Amino acid sequence: MSSLRQLSDMSNRVALITGGAGHLGLAMGEALAEAGTSVIIIDLNQAMIDKAITHLTNNYGGTHCGFLVDLSDEKAIASIPEWLSRSYEHLDVLINCAALVGSSELKGWATPFKQQEVGTWKKALDVNMTAAFSLIQYCLPLLERSQSPSIINVSSIYGVAGQKMALYSGMDYLTPAAYAASKGALVQLTKYLATVLAPIRTNCISPGGIERGQDEAFQERYKQLTPLGRMACEGDFKGACHFLASDLSRYITGQNIIVDGGWSL
Repeated sequence: MSSLRQLSDMSNRVALITGGAGHLGLAMGEALAEAGTSVIIIDLNQAMIDKAITHLTNNYGGTHCGFLVDLSDEKAIASIPEWLSRSYEHLDVLINCAALVGSSELKGWATPFKQQEVGTWKKALDVNMTAAFSLIQYCLPLLERSQSPSIINVSSIYGVAGQKMALYSGMDYLTPAAYAASKGALVQLTKYLATVLAPIRTNCISPGGIERGQDEAFQERYKQLTPLGRMACEGDFKGACHFLASDLSRYITGQNIIVDGGWSL
């Protein structure tokens, strides 16, 4: 029988994280790098990628790298496995964390529903959902070579729950419909893939709201609606990420772990 130390150890494993240079993606990269994993970051900003790789290497050791990829570009996604194959014989963990979020500057995005635009809706679904589907397909050969493959999709509380309108009273925006729809689709995609890709494990993490300088009134309302009395920070998701990526969860698949301080109860 394996010990907890053995089950949690991720030495000599390889993880690919989309959106890995962002706040949440980097926190997940930190968790896996600390456990011994080689982390590969996919993101849209080369300077942020370089900074993230330097951060992981300096703080956790190991060998990490990153690639500049636009996940709305199917050809760019298709090229990822070829890059990986040049340096790695297998892929152990694939984390789909990249997403268009509520703060996006796209026209017709973080606006009242009547002003949300179809073109922006389509782009959000491409990045938040279709890119995850495509990347999983392209990476399957590498995942199948792993001794303990794990896919983690990052959804949201708005993928499983509706808007709490009291949060937005007096404010001129809501979370975009495309964000909620695409994140909900990721939860269902997770359940589908858990059955058809087994024994590759496929699970989901649904984060609650993360504190990042939002309007003070919004933050206070959010805290009042949350049993644990605060918004999340990036470090709150490290445990769930490591758990689902490692052999600690080797008999768990098709699950959506909601990490929201009780907000969605």
